[in-house]
Amino acid sequence: MESYYGLPKDVVFCKKCVISNQRPSSTIEFRSTSNDKKEVIQLNDGICSACSFAEEKEIIDWDHREDKLKELLARHRRTDGGYDIVVPGSGGKDSVYTSHILKYKYGMNPLTVTWSPHLYTEIGWKNFTNWIHVGGLDNILFTPNGRLHRVLTSLAFKNLLHPFQPFIIGQRLIGPIMAAKYGISLVFYGENQAEYGNKVEENQRPTMDPSFFSSENPLDMKFGGVPVTEIISEYGFSFSDFAPYIPPKLNTLGLNNIEVHYLGYYLKWDPQECYYYSVEHAGFEANSVRTEGSFSKYSSIDDKIDPFHYYTTLIKFGIGRATYDVAQEIRNGKITRDEGVALVHKYDQEFPKKYFKEFLEYVDISEEAFFEIVDRYRSPHLWEKKSSGWALRHTVS
Repeated sequence: MESYYGLPKDVVFCKKCVISNQRPSSTIEFRSTSNDKKEVIQLNDGICSACSFAEEKEIIDWDHREDKLKELLARHRRTDGGYDIVVPGSGGKDSVYTSHILKYKYGMNPLTVTWSPHLYTEIGWKNFTNWIHVGGLDNILFTPNGRLHRVLTSLAFKNLLHPFQPFIIGQRLIGPIMAAKYGISLVFYGENQAEYGNKVEENQRPTMDPSFFSSENPLDMKFGGVPVTEIISEYGFSFSDFAPYIPPKLNTLGLNNIEVHYLGYYLKWDPQECYYYSVEHAGFEANSVRTEGSFSKYSSIDDKIDPFHYYTTLIKFGIGRATYDVAQEIRNGKITRDEGVALVHKYDQEFPKKYFKEFLEYVDISEEAFFEIVDRYRSPHLWEKKSSGWALRHTVS
């Protein structure tokens, strides 16, 4: 049966969590774990790379890693009152934890920078302001050209079923670019996303791969699968409108001298513990209701477009928001796999209706067009059309 996006035709679920080998961003590598925890990775035995790394975290010498963190921070710490570190983030639990602990435990003077969400939720804006006013952090809130951002988001949804593409580009670039502008040589993100299933080797280094800084001709870049020149011509923008989205060359803005690190390499990362810390130290609040498509109330709650990012991963890869959240909680020992499977079955395919009207307005399409686009991206090896509607061929058990 045909599979889209180069996905494996055979769907396999991890034996320890609930993630499948259909996960995007990098293929999940299923590996076995030895009884001897010093030998974590062996042959294929149905354990995903994220779960393998979760086991590896239990044998890492975190005291040694923290010593390395202190040495790194000491090299960059300023004594003239200037900012010595940039922490990109939205004011969610992870960026609150990262920035607050770097300032108040490790004595740094961070500048937090935020690439604005598409449409703030009420709780998202409240947590953002609490981050600054309760947590005691300085912040630059960068909001890109709203008309252009809507067009790019709409193109990404229609042509890639990836409405978060423009946001992710800006979010990744804003930290290093702002660091260069303010003469700051150190940038810290929270956890490495490889911890959730990219190639496990990425977790062996503390720094971000700088390859996202591009040396290609910016006019050859594509957003939502459409070349910049075509977007300029079709929608009446200028090339300068794209400045926040274009990765600069490494030799511009002094980016060669900037180090981009992950705090999760140095401190054992636990999302739920980040949440508790953020509540205690910066007034972070969970939502009053659970997030549609999941059981969680405190993760990724700042953007009204966010639920549709996860809904599109469900459509393209058979992996919804509950699957991501459950897998993380299992790896961190918060719930059992059986509990997680039940949560995935209950919530993973729930449609995010709360902000549906606002999403349609934002990307400028009708409800009918929305579902026509969505259905085009359902891979035949994952979905089948029944009299009652679309159904996944494979679910975790």
